[in-house]
Amino acid sequence: MNGVRASASELRMLIEDMDSAADARMDIMVCPPATLVHEFSRLVKGSPVRIGGQDCHMSAFGAHTGDISADMLCDAGAGAVIVGHSERRANHGETDEMVRSKAEAAHRARLTAIICVGETLEEREVNRAEEVVSAQIDASVPGNATAANTVIAYEPVWAIGTGKSATADDIAAMHAMIRSRLKTRFGPDGDGMRVLYGGSVKPGNAAEILAIENVDGALVGGASLKAEDFLGIIKAAL
Repeated sequence: MNGVRASASELRMLIEDMDSAADARMDIMVCPPATLVHEFSRLVKGSPVRIGGQDCHMSAFGAHTGDISADMLCDAGAGAVIVGHSERRANHGETDEMVRSKAEAAHRARLTAIICVGETLEEREVNRAEEVVSAQIDASVPGNATAANTVIAYEPVWAIGTGKSATADDIAAMHAMIRSRLKTRFGPDGDGMRVLYGGSVKPGNAAEILAIENVDGALVGGASLKAEDFLGIIKAAL
C-alpha cells in the first residue's frame, strides 16, 4: 500500500536509467497499487518493464464491493498478478484454497499468476518449514499451472522485518525442495517454472542471492519503491 500518482517519477527514472542489456537478459515487472496500474501501463510502453497487480478476487465480476478482479487488472494493462502474498495471508486470513482460486482467476484472465509461499518463524523453529511450504505448493498452485502462466515466489516470513536473515544455505535448501516438488507435480513445466526469492532483497545482497541454484529472480519489496535501489538489484542480476 505504497504509491500515488506522483510515484510515476520513480518509474520514469527506472525506465530512463535501465541498462539496455536488461531487455534481453531478464523480465522486469512493477506491481503498483490498483489505482496506478492503468497509468503505469501507459508509461512503460516501449520499455522492457511490465506491469502487474498486487492481488485479485477469485471471481471475474459480481457483488464484491472494493475488490479488483483479474479481468479488471488485465483491462487496465496488467500482465500478471501476485496472489497469496504473506501479508494477504496474515492480514486477511487467506487460505491456500483461496490463493489457488485467485491463481485460477488470473489464468482465466490470461494473466501470469505469481503465487507466494513461505513459512512463519514458529513453523521454522519447530522444523516444519519444508513441510509447510510443500503443502502450500500442493494446495495453492492449480493443477493446470504451466511454466508460461505461473511463477512461484518463496517468502521466508520469519526473515521479513524481523531482524533475522535467511542464509544462502537456507535459501538453497528451500528452493531445491520447491523445485523438486514442482517437478514431481508438473514434470517439464515444473522444471521450467520460475521460482523467485522474496526475503528483503536489496542491492547489497542481490548478487549473492541470485547466484544461488534454483533462484530464478527476486520478488522485491521495500527496495522497489526507489528507482535507484531497484536499478541496483537489476544490475546485480546482469
